[in-house]
Amino acid sequence: MSVTRTVDQEELDRLLLRVGDHDREAFAELYRRSSPRLYGVCLRMLTDPREAEEVLQEAYVSIWQRGATFERGRAGAMTWMVSLVRNKAIDRLRQHANVQMDHDFAIDSIADDEPTPVAKVESHQSYRRLEECLQQLDVQQRRSIREAFFSGNTYHELAHRAQVPLGTMKSWIRRGLLQLRTCLET
Repeated sequence: MSVTRTVDQEELDRLLLRVGDHDREAFAELYRRSSPRLYGVCLRMLTDPREAEEVLQEAYVSIWQRGATFERGRAGAMTWMVSLVRNKAIDRLRQHANVQMDHDFAIDSIADDEPTPVAKVESHQSYRRLEECLQQLDVQQRRSIREAFFSGNTYHELAHRAQVPLGTMKSWIRRGLLQLRTCLET
């Protein structure tokens, strides 16, 4: 299933490409357009507003420094930035192993800036399709994928919690992701 890219997504791509050339105005505009959503990702993963702000700041430093590595054909700007922010948040969680996270949250609970009406429709359709595809997975696969990608748990942590060998957990997630891709592409 192919979702038409919105004007906003394409503009973010253009801005990030300009950031790769160290264009300060583009960076300021990119920050203005993307920071609410990226902060929401940080806050959802870290739960502490101060930690989320620090991770967000670190992420934007990395975006400035690594903007030239963004490849438009591989992923959209927001996907690239969310991945970077998510990895920074996971690093922070690993630094503070005592931080307890809420593992029972829905995909749509991640904060986002107000999208355009067209983006809302596309987002709703994409979310609905993702949920439909997730529901086709085995319960353990679905739970493992959500915890790995939205809570930042490692394969080791997930295997320990599910009381299964590490290889089994990796297989569950790998097969689940392949099933999701196949489902989303049809």
